[in-house]
This record gives sequence, structure tokens and C-alpha cells, in this order.
Amino acid sequence: MNFIELLNDQQKRELEQQWEVLSYGVSSIIPEQEFKQKIAKSIKNQQPLKVKLGLDPTAPDVHLGHTVVLNKLKQFQNFGHTIQLIIGDFTGKIGDPTGKTATRTALTDEEVKHNARTYFEQFGKVMDMEKVELHYNSKWLSQVDFSEVLKLASTVTVARMLERNDFHNRYEANKPIYLHEFFYPVMQGYDSYALSSDVELGGTDQEFNVLFGRQIQEHYGQEKQVVLLMPLIEGLDGVEKMSKSKNNYIGVEESPRDIFGKTMSIPDEQILKYFQLVSPLTIDEVNEVKQQMEKGALHPRDAKMMLASALVAMLHGKKAAEESKADFENVFQKNQIPEDMPEVVWDGNQTVAIVDLVKELGLLPSKSEARRMIKNGGIRVNQEKVPDPATILEVKDGLVLQVGKRKFIRLRLSSS
Repeated sequence: MNFIELLNDQQKRELEQQWEVLSYGVSSIIPEQEFKQKIAKSIKNQQPLKVKLGLDPTAPDVHLGHTVVLNKLKQFQNFGHTIQLIIGDFTGKIGDPTGKTATRTALTDEEVKHNARTYFEQFGKVMDMEKVELHYNSKWLSQVDFSEVLKLASTVTVARMLERNDFHNRYEANKPIYLHEFFYPVMQGYDSYALSSDVELGGTDQEFNVLFGRQIQEHYGQEKQVVLLMPLIEGLDGVEKMSKSKNNYIGVEESPRDIFGKTMSIPDEQILKYFQLVSPLTIDEVNEVKQQMEKGALHPRDAKMMLASALVAMLHGKKAAEESKADFENVFQKNQIPEDMPEVVWDGNQTVAIVDLVKELGLLPSKSEARRMIKNGGIRVNQEKVPDPATILEVKDGLVLQVGKRKFIRLRLSSS
């Protein structure tokens, strides 16, 4: 049935509005026309779409790269659709093989629960978690008997599994691939069947996994979901995918000052992509930024200031955004010391080598890195550059130590 043809003029305008917003910034929609039909059916029947996101909480930290999908889910929420958030407490015991060169270590139940709790808290900075359906896939996957597992296994060939780059590369390198790893995408697809999902979101690196939902739903005679693949966002280096392991990330739990400062360090060519995918700005607002930058009316530095303010406001509130902007301008443009900085009580020797002090305070992981930073002019004491790695300091109460552009510590003597 063609639901688009059944809509009246007002409903068609609503369809176009949803389509414009929900397809914005998406890398690919599979299949595109089915998605438009699903939106039209939802409008005609006044029945929200069920939009699925599956998560294996492998680590407790959420960074800005995760918010690409979260912002899209928020847009679905704004149109009244239902978000199905699935915690892979069962699939997490296998681990997603995507992008991995070796078998993943299985998560324990305690790790899953801990990481899931921190996910909810951090996701709440972007989405309305009170309007999210929360599911644990052990509820249904633990009930599937072995005969049903064999039927599901018969829906996919080994040859197709080996088409995956990660499996193919491991096979070519003669690295082990264990049979249970083949079941990960099958189980992820079964999640879509268990919840009768209409739409599933994932990154472009998840295409193989999320398409299995359509295959499993078809196997059971259920209407197939549509897949929306979101782009992966590059980290602060502008090259590699944002990742904590690559230390090129902006964490959603980081301080407003760090989020602001890190955002100001992104390459100019990434500015618009960040606006489009991770900022809370509307399409019209992003297009205005784009036009102003293309005309040369908006300097990249000022665009990044806007972006940084928007991100801090989204994650920490407007007041924090205003304070972070003022702090950044004072520190980086006026070369002032920030008023608010961590204070550490120093009860060590009052005469200490600068490299020892920096390492002892945890500002850098090693003395050798401290020496390199000093040679590059990156360490200051009371706003004065430290000229020599062999410098010996006399620690006085209130001494301000700066490492790099964003790390400040004020020392207090234990006797003061």
C-alpha cells in the first residue's frame, strides 16, 4: 500500500518536514523509499515509529562521536517516535567483532551493569531518557532454544560472513575466528524481530550488523525495518575516527573548559561536519554558518567559538557555556590566568625539579614528556615560560603551573 498517496495536504507537509530533518546528515538510508513510506504510514495511522539503537556497553565513557547517533535519535523523539534502546547484556558476552583483528574479551555481568548505568547518565545530556524504552536483550535471547538457533544459522552462509573485512582479514592472516563470533550479527538481527523495530540506527561501520535485522525479520514474516547509517566523525586530529584509545576525543563528561578548548583545536575543515552531526543547531542555523563561512564573513576561529559554545551548552548548560567562552578568551586571547582552576596541596620539598613536579602532579605521564614539552615552550610557571628542562623551582604558596594550553594547577603549601 502506498501510504504517501493516502495523506492529505497537511499530512504531506508533515511528511516532508520529518523527511528533511530525519534524513539530514545521514550517510545512507536502506532502502530510502521504504523509509518515506514508513513515515507516511506513521502519520496516517497516528502510530509512532519504533526506532532501535543497540549498544554493547564495552566502556563507561561516552564521547562526542557517540552523539552523532544520539542527536539523530533526539530528532526522532521530537517528532514523537519511540526510541528502543537495547543494552546488549547477552550479545556483549560475545563482543562485536566489527573492526577488530582478534576475538574480543567477553564482558562480565557486573561490567555490563556498571557501564550501562554510566551510559544512561551521559545519554541524558542529549536525549530525554524518560521517553526511552530500555531493553536488555538477554530477556529474549536467553530463551531461544538450540533448534531455533540452528534455523537462524541457516539464514546466512559462511561465505557471506567472510565478506566482512574484519573476518576476511583475520582469515587471510591465519588468525583464529571462533564460531560464536558469527552469531553476533544474527543475534543483533533477532533483537529487531523481538521488538518489531521499524528503524535501526548505526554508524557506517555497522552496516553488516544492522542489515541482519531486515534478514531476520523477513525470516519470521515480519515487516522489515529500515536502516539509517550515520557517518563516523573524525577526532581532534581530523584524520582518525574519534576514539578514546587514539586520544583524539571530546568526552561528554569532561569539564566545560576542556570541551570548549578541545573544540577550538579541531581542524578548520571539520567545522561544518561537527556543526551538522554533533551540535544542537537546526538545519537552517547550520546552513547559515555554512553560507557565512563560504562568503568569508565568518572566520573559522569565530565559527569554532560558536560551535564550542553550543556543545558546552548542550552538555553543561548555557551558563557554563558563557563562562567557558569568557575563560577561553581570557586565557588564550588575553593571556590571562583562569580564575577557577584545580588547587593541590603540596607537602613535598619546597625546592623541586620542574620535570619531577609535573610528573608528580600527574600533568604529564613521564619526565621525558615534560622535558619535550618544556623544549617546545609548553610549560609555564606564573605565566612565564620555563626555559630549561633542568630548571629547579622554589615552590611558593599560590604558584600557578600551566602545562599545554588547557591544564592549570595552583599549588598551596600544606602549612599555609
